[in-house]
Amino acid sequence: MPPGASLELRFVDEETRGFAVVRGVLQPAHTSSDSGAMVTVRVPGGVGYAASADQSAQGLQWAVDRAHAWALACARAGLLRDVELPKPDACGSRHQGPVRTPLPGDAALIELLQTEAAALKCDPRIVHWSASLRLTDTRQRLFVDGELVADQGFRFVEPNLEATADDRQRSQTRSLAGQYNGFCQQGGFEVIERSGMLGGGARVADEALQLLAAPNCPTGRMSVLLMPDQMMLQIHESIGHPLELDRILGDERNFAGTSFVSPDMFGSYRYGSERLDVSFDPGVDAELAGYAVDDEGTLSRRVRLIERGILMRPLGGALSRARARAAGFDLEGTANARANGWHRAPIDRMANINVEPGDATLEEMIAGVERGVLMKTNVSWSIDDSRNKFQFGCEWGQLIEHGRLTHVVRNPNYRGVSATFWRNLARVGDAATVRVLGTPFCGKGEPGQVIRVGHASPACVFDDVDVFGAQD
Repeated sequence: MPPGASLELRFVDEETRGFAVVRGVLQPAHTSSDSGAMVTVRVPGGVGYAASADQSAQGLQWAVDRAHAWALACARAGLLRDVELPKPDACGSRHQGPVRTPLPGDAALIELLQTEAAALKCDPRIVHWSASLRLTDTRQRLFVDGELVADQGFRFVEPNLEATADDRQRSQTRSLAGQYNGFCQQGGFEVIERSGMLGGGARVADEALQLLAAPNCPTGRMSVLLMPDQMMLQIHESIGHPLELDRILGDERNFAGTSFVSPDMFGSYRYGSERLDVSFDPGVDAELAGYAVDDEGTLSRRVRLIERGILMRPLGGALSRARARAAGFDLEGTANARANGWHRAPIDRMANINVEPGDATLEEMIAGVERGVLMKTNVSWSIDDSRNKFQFGCEWGQLIEHGRLTHVVRNPNYRGVSATFWRNLARVGDAATVRVLGTPFCGKGEPGQVIRVGHASPACVFDDVDVFGAQD
């Protein structure tokens, strides 16, 4: 490379296997393999990217030449004028996702799915049912100027069960942890055990039938007790996305939207009540987006994004922070520059974004609610371009009346404004209420990138929330 230039090579190898039993029928196994390299060239005032599935010397040289040309074009256009380009701080870092219990062979996994699928079909009113499992093994290596700075391996496990009940008047769906694989972790067979899949088919089907017979969720302002598999979505949409620094700087305005957060808010803005503490923590055991080094070569570490309700720092990788400094905002950030594969450049993404536990037991939270609804498991969401006004729906609802859980309700929904909603956070569950969840389907970027994200959370109570029942 010419003097003053640097070269990064990120190699990614990924293999995926998927199994499903749908309406009692074993589906063809899904298998895929993907491998390639992303080249990043940095020159004074410019960055360029190019990717290649051809990892021969000739193929990589083509990508290097193309990335260098883009970096020079970026510098000539002044796109990064006055930006001091960052350098990776990792050095030989390694990560291997935890596997406590090895996975059995494919035949045993398929038999497990068939057993749970049979349990799902427990009643003629169950008209659709499925049991599925997706397994992905990934290895990623990052070289900077010829030196290996990170070598990381991951195994992602995504189990799910789903049952839809119908009585010719309405239909209701219940799933293991969301219809978009809300329960997913790194690990081995222990992930399947923790998910509740083993023996879960009968429970999921029974809850679908309960929802079918339940009254519609009431409408009005009341408290909501959100369980972790709905808190996951609440964190994701109204904390994670608004805090992405590239979005705050305007990068996503044409596609995924902007943010109601501005750079001058950090360090002073009250994002939530004093009970709200939110961390960025790629080190949580088994959480989906755990890693040692991000895709720009920045070492990961646990930091607070929100502390006692005050907004402290954005989700900003090294390049975005450098751009913010050039604009006059010296912000601390996180190691969250990530790409969803070898063919995409890293951008600011969520990783493991977690609400810290409080001191309330689940029983204490229920007892403290005079009138409200306990809600589980996201089923629908809508939020505006600035990640501010939202409307979310859940699969499962249960009334809380005078401090007691009473009958099940269907179609529970609620809506609000992000910061106002978090300022109404009244109780935070203790460590016993925490679940480690995530999603493999977080979308962002031009061209688009769908990436894995983790969210761990306790159950939480919010007061004075606009609750309503959706139409069947």
